[in-house]
Amino acid sequence: MSMSQNKIARGAVWIIMALVLVGLIGFGSFNFGGSSSSIGRVGETEISANRYYREVNAQLNAIEQQFGQRLPFSQAQMFGVDQQALSTVLSQVALENETARLGISVGDQELAGRIRDISAFAGPDGAFDRATYDFVLQQSGLTASEFEESLRSEVARTILQDAVAGGVASQPAFVRTLYAWARETRDLTWARVDATALEAPVGLPDDAQLTAFYEAHPEDYTTPETKKLTYAWLRPEDVLDQVEVSEEKIQKAYEDRSDEFRKPERRLVERLVYGNDAEAADAAQRLTDGTASFEDLVAERGLDLADIDLGDVTEADLGPAGSTVFALEGPGTTAVVTTDFGPAIFRVNAVLAAQETSLADATPTLRDDLARDGARGLLADLATQIDDALAGGATIEDLAGEFGVTVAQLDWTGAEQDGIAAYDTFRAAADAVTEDDYPQVEHLADNGLFALRLDEIVAPALQPLDAVRDAAVADWQADETTARIQARAAVMATELASGQTPDALGLAPTLAIATSRDSQIEGASAAMVEAAFTAGAGAWTKVDTDDGALLFRVDAIHEADQDSEAAMAAKSGFADQTAESLSQDIQAAFAAALETQAGITLDQAMIAAVNAQFQ
Repeated sequence: MSMSQNKIARGAVWIIMALVLVGLIGFGSFNFGGSSSSIGRVGETEISANRYYREVNAQLNAIEQQFGQRLPFSQAQMFGVDQQALSTVLSQVALENETARLGISVGDQELAGRIRDISAFAGPDGAFDRATYDFVLQQSGLTASEFEESLRSEVARTILQDAVAGGVASQPAFVRTLYAWARETRDLTWARVDATALEAPVGLPDDAQLTAFYEAHPEDYTTPETKKLTYAWLRPEDVLDQVEVSEEKIQKAYEDRSDEFRKPERRLVERLVYGNDAEAADAAQRLTDGTASFEDLVAERGLDLADIDLGDVTEADLGPAGSTVFALEGPGTTAVVTTDFGPAIFRVNAVLAAQETSLADATPTLRDDLARDGARGLLADLATQIDDALAGGATIEDLAGEFGVTVAQLDWTGAEQDGIAAYDTFRAAADAVTEDDYPQVEHLADNGLFALRLDEIVAPALQPLDAVRDAAVADWQADETTARIQARAAVMATELASGQTPDALGLAPTLAIATSRDSQIEGASAAMVEAAFTAGAGAWTKVDTDDGALLFRVDAIHEADQDSEAAMAAKSGFADQTAESLSQDIQAAFAAALETQAGITLDQAMIAAVNAQFQ
């Protein structure tokens, strides 16, 4: 193995050691009834319940970091988190079982050296400290022997993994070939063929043509399954007139929302911070004498204006610097100001005057908001009353007279979007309702209420031709026009190959220079770009589209530059990624083979007990 490979291998071991420390110390352990508790074994090696617990916890933490919230365990199980954790642990233990069988281990002296180099165990002087070591492990619920044995197993497992897949590398010919394929570009001339290429419009179909077309496309003229629904709907605005809003409530709401109606002066501010007073003073002087603009100063510090933008702020938002910034009568820059981040220069870009909305002006908004709040409370009470009425035998139609709800019918196919069908809750209920369901009150996103009943299901049915004749004629014309355009395009391709020019055929050719395989050409299709990389240079090719055809010619083929700095960097990265992926595949296959060879025994009751800790 080369020196570079040795360095990589040692680096991988250190990464593994860090992961062990995070796994064992970062997540701690859990007592499942003693150190001997296990969820099973691979061969002769037991799988501790704590180990499985930590792996599940690690998976949940990873999801939380990705999405910003902790998933309920029941939902995590739907995504297979527990099974993924179990699979990971089984692979690891299978390798450890094999290292034990082969006698691969790490000596005490080597292990001690690795532990001394772990920064988490360092004392105030930066060197390994036994007291810190014991304290960290104690806080994690681990004994020194447990941690050391886990670390020993991890390092031994890494040695075995490196022996199996550590030498995997991507072959240069493979990388060059794929890079050449991916980075090749072509120059194209292309043109769209549309209905203007036809001598005359297609006209109207005769009865035989229309009937044949109709019979060949029954799905286009078949009505969808339709649910005939009756529903009751009560919206917040339907009960606004029943809500009384007193002047006292309006006054209180005005005071409670004073921040909304009384806004102090604000300013659009940028803050440029310096490392020391001398640098800041020099920058301020250059601003004053005009030898540098504020933008120049920002660029000198390797920043963009977006990096220093504070947005619109009040004087209080700026702390001690607020009085200096707000002392400016308008846009401009300040002298050097001391801040918590260091000496800084502020720039004011705009002054936003203080705003105050009087009680009289705010009253319409407050009255409407309070009325809507009251309506929501009233609807909550009505929901219980309506549910009780339905449970007592009232029909949806009865609700109109007693509660003033809107009662209507709807033919539901799932395509409706207007009115109550715009609400997701209603759509879900309409999709799910059956003829055996009793109407019950459900809530909408705006706090409205509804209840629905399925009256009948109308099965899909092929509509008679006479009922859809106009649509069928239009569809036939579109289909026939497309077919004739494509036939004409095929003739044009032959004529172009014989020496005709695009202009002579009435085409409007467009150039597409340096087209790559993933290029998106406006007005063209992905199918044309794909076909361009299988066509030879100089020949015209036809590509059909949904409404016509495209003709293109490959004018030039440009091979990928394999030797540029960018190419070398891209190929190096691709080679590393490919080697890593192949290495992981080999390791996974090796671990799976070891699991099969050694045999797996699992205690499902203990696994369930561990999972229960996450509920």
